[in-house]
Amino acid sequence: KFAIPKKGRLYDKCIEMLKGAGIDFRREPRLDIALCVGLPITLVFLPAADIAKFVGKGDVDIGITGYDVVTESQVNVDKVMDLGFGKCKLCVQAPVVDEIKSVEVLAGKRIATSFPNVTEEFFKAYDEKAGTKTEVSFVSGSVEAACSLGLADAVVDLVETGTTMKAAGLEIVHDILTTEAILISNPHSTHKDLVELMKNRIEGYITATKYVMIIYNVANELLSEAVKITPGKRSPTVTSLECGTVKSVSSLVLKSEVSDKMDQLQKAGATDILVVNISNSRM
Repeated sequence: KFAIPKKGRLYDKCIEMLKGAGIDFRREPRLDIALCVGLPITLVFLPAADIAKFVGKGDVDIGITGYDVVTESQVNVDKVMDLGFGKCKLCVQAPVVDEIKSVEVLAGKRIATSFPNVTEEFFKAYDEKAGTKTEVSFVSGSVEAACSLGLADAVVDLVETGTTMKAAGLEIVHDILTTEAILISNPHSTHKDLVELMKNRIEGYITATKYVMIIYNVANELLSEAVKITPGKRSPTVTSLECGTVKSVSSLVLKSEVSDKMDQLQKAGATDILVVNISNSRM
């Protein structure tokens, strides 16, 4: 069983990643269970906040959720891999008008959050130092409104772009942790082979989204300089052309760097430079 966030900031990215990794399924309307096509895997759509607990208890074998959720859930799971999306920070935030510059000032105050375990653990050291007891209150949603409603002196909440935080008149006082979506598994799962298969498929898709294949021709005497520009993940593939004086080179390059690489190759004397998108991979 494979747990997927049923909605929220991670859902769309998860669905896109699963399709790209060749994990096909059909989900009927209003059903939170779907069978994969050609694989003995059942997808279970759950609230992201519950996935770590289900994986930890062994109710599902593998799941996708945020690192922040795993930390808050305090469960024993194996982190299989980072997924590279859903990146944000869990921060202590206070009203701008209060001009709080040090988190120590908030020890013993009222803190509202959806992450009570992480928050209590974070403030423990400050409470011991100041001889106080920080009052942590659980709020399931709209955490940023707690200060303006007079329910809290500060909040601990996720910050992605900061738009919601600024609209609520808050500012970051201290970062607690950085989080992103991760793939987790139950340490005692009896389906280790399928966990490894999912890891390989997702890893291959992520690599394909980050890289493109660049192909070009270059004269023999210019080859050494050209391959310095495109060393590839391990090494480039070099093939001799029939004329004998030119080599054809294929190499993986990061998408974010491809335009610069093409400029450098052209300057180094390469010709017939082509870029090919990769739909999937296994490395």
